[in-house]
Amino acid sequence: MITLVLGGDVTLPGRATPAFAQLEPLLKGADLRFVNLEGHVDAAAAEALKSIGVDVVSCANDVPLPAAGLGVLDHAGIAYCGAGANLDAAHAPAVVERSGETVAFLAYTSLRRPFATQSDFPAIAQAFATTAYQPDPHVAEIPGRPPLVRTTPVPEHLDRMIADIERAKSGHDHVVVSMHWGLPGVELAEYQVTYGQAAIDAGADLVAGHGSHTIQAVEVHRGRPILYGLGNLAADRSDGLLAGCMLGDEPRLELIPVRRTAGHGCEPLAGDEADKVLRYVAEVSALRSTSVTVQSGIASVPVGT
Repeated sequence: MITLVLGGDVTLPGRATPAFAQLEPLLKGADLRFVNLEGHVDAAAAEALKSIGVDVVSCANDVPLPAAGLGVLDHAGIAYCGAGANLDAAHAPAVVERSGETVAFLAYTSLRRPFATQSDFPAIAQAFATTAYQPDPHVAEIPGRPPLVRTTPVPEHLDRMIADIERAKSGHDHVVVSMHWGLPGVELAEYQVTYGQAAIDAGADLVAGHGSHTIQAVEVHRGRPILYGLGNLAADRSDGLLAGCMLGDEPRLELIPVRRTAGHGCEPLAGDEADKVLRYVAEVSALRSTSVTVQSGIASVPVGT
């Protein structure tokens, strides 16, 4: 059994080690810690991550890490996935061993931005989608009704993701998939559901989503969780979630809400503030036919059945 704590989006410029101090009790007790790293990282920022025990980061983002940043992570001893010198490297898992078991981390982005000098950035593992607009079925009766937005994974990206997961699962005990995707708010785009469920079907033990900078639903698909939106761990926007998972024969999933502090750090919520955020998680997860129980500032999600 391996315990894993996952956080959402982290932007590090201007943040120092004390910014993460209040998270240490929640992180240090786990076997592994994972976050999504957006944008630039220098030696001081890497040390801030190292100080709270972060073992693995995703670098598959719409704000990608400059190529030099991968060397900074290597020097700090922080594993990364989703980016590399070429596409094969970007699609290769970051593998970490604990207690004689291996966990393979894969990362992909559905979000992208144009950059003037692509050579300054590493290759990124892609999970893009196409968008189409379907007229509302009642537009003839009520002119002007907005169209339905339909999104579909790019077939070759979906196929490669599935192949990556199947390969990783064949060689390792556990597979965790990170997805940078989504729009702010409650609604999930269709492509998120397609990619997320396909990852579980291919053998992933857990899918961790981020990128919308908002908390979104949890779905349990075939006994394994899809966290559609972890929100922010340390970014200058809204709340987020820390997800505590147990990987193994008796999987478990618990969620603790976190919030940005005035000092640009992050702290866990407690009491009524925590329960308010987690009740929202329960409400939006019910839309995905998933039950979430909230008690004393912690949400529990039944998995493994």
